[in-house]
Parts: sequence; C-alpha cells; structure tokens
Amino acid sequence: MLIAQISDIHLGFEPDNPAEFNRKRLDRTLRALCEMSPRPDILLATGDLADAGDDDLSYRRLQSALSVCPFPVFYCMGNHDNRDLFLQRFKEFRAEDGFIQYAIEDYPVRILVLDTLEEGRHGGGFCETRAAWLRARLAEERTKPTLLVLHHPPIETGLSWMTENPDAEWVRRLHDIVAASDNIVGMVAGHLHRPVVTRWAGTVLMVCPSTAPQVALDLDTIDPEDPDGRPMIVADPPGFALHLWTGDALVSHFDTCEDHTVLARYESALQPLVRMLANERTSD
Repeated sequence: MLIAQISDIHLGFEPDNPAEFNRKRLDRTLRALCEMSPRPDILLATGDLADAGDDDLSYRRLQSALSVCPFPVFYCMGNHDNRDLFLQRFKEFRAEDGFIQYAIEDYPVRILVLDTLEEGRHGGGFCETRAAWLRARLAEERTKPTLLVLHHPPIETGLSWMTENPDAEWVRRLHDIVAASDNIVGMVAGHLHRPVVTRWAGTVLMVCPSTAPQVALDLDTIDPEDPDGRPMIVADPPGFALHLWTGDALVSHFDTCEDHTVLARYESALQPLVRMLANERTSD
C-alpha cells in the first residue's frame, strides 16, 4: 500500500487571489502525485488546509483543487482550520462529539485520523473526549497494523519557535495511549513545515513538509523579546511524503516538487548494475 501525504496547504493566504502562490504550489504537488507511477492508493492532507479557517472560499478552492486526484483524499484538522466550515463544504465527513476523528478501513493498514485542533491555540490539544474515542477505536482491533494521523507533532523538535511542550497534558495523555498499543506502526503529522523523523511512545513519528513555504531550519534558541532578523519562513519548493507499507513495516520517503537535475538514466550502460542488484536480492 502506498500512502501519499501533503500538509500545511494554507489556501487563502492571499484571499482575493484565486491563483495565489500557495495554490500554485499545491497544484504542482498534486500534479506530481497524480503523474507518478505507481500512483498512491490514498492521499492524506494533514491540516492547515486553509490559512484562515473562517473563510469558506478557501475550502471551496481546496475542494476544487483536490478534485483532480484519482485516489481518495482524507483530511485532518490543523490549528488554522475551522471544523464547521470544513464540514459544510466536505459533507462526506462528520464530527463526533464535536471533533473530526474517524477510521479509514478496508486497506492493509488501518488508519485512525485524530483531531488536535484546539481553538485559540497555535499548538495542539487532545482532551479526554478525543482520547476516549482513540482508546475505543484501538480496542476494536488490537492486532491489525494501525497508522495514526494528526496535525500537531507532540514533540520537542529543537526548532527555535515551532515546537511543543513535551510535558503538556495533552501530549502526556496521547503518549500513554500510543505507548500501550503495540500494533501502531507509525504516526504521521504536519504543522512544522519541515520533514522530521523521530521515535515517540514506542513508534515512529514522521512529519511531512508543507506545500506552502517551509520553515527555516534553525536549532538556535530564540528570544521572544529580541527580534534578531533571523530567517523564519523560506521559499523552498513544496514538499510531500510517501509512506510505503511493505507488509512488515512502514517506509517513508520525502521529496520536493522541483525540476531535479538527472545525472544518470536507466539505459544500457547501467543495465549490468541493475541485473547484479536484482540477482543479489533473489539469491539471498
């Protein structure tokens, strides 16, 4: 199974411009995903779908942009999103106890989509109501490989200003649930506008880069009282992730939507190498 992931689209950053910079970056990313071979089985869009969640126009444009996808698209909420406006536009989804959390079944990997939107906060949240839902879903199936999807990575990242408090109540609540479930094969998130991989609560956490501009890689401390002119947002190319379920493990790849300079192609000169590597694998 091949799972594509995009994140932090931020449509509506230029609300009066239907051909805005972020829409162009999204379209480039979707074109790359739709034209690749093999195509993804599904696409996960992991939050901050709109830049201003109070703008229905952004969700309308998002719906139009994603309609080109020849594979199912599943969404989760980010801190810039608005649940009510999202549900008005994407009527195939619904809220349960006020949160957009749901299970994606019928694939080799079971996928549980979490809602970490905490209104009024840039960072995440995961209250007891949401936690009870996750415990119940995990109790339904204790052996099938399961992937968790959320917007906010519940980790200390080292990034100077885009990070969570690892001792926050919501982080500890989610940690205890994940650590107690040995069939969770991974977690995928967004929010950071950078690719990040770490181990958390006994599983692997992969953070997808954004289709919108990226966050600068800066691991130095930042002083909220001293604007020192450091780069914060950079116009690096839009990125995406591909998560391949091999039947035994989840293998994640990250790429950017840009013109890659090709240094070698699979032509006759490289055929001996390809044959040798294929023979090695089959003879093991």
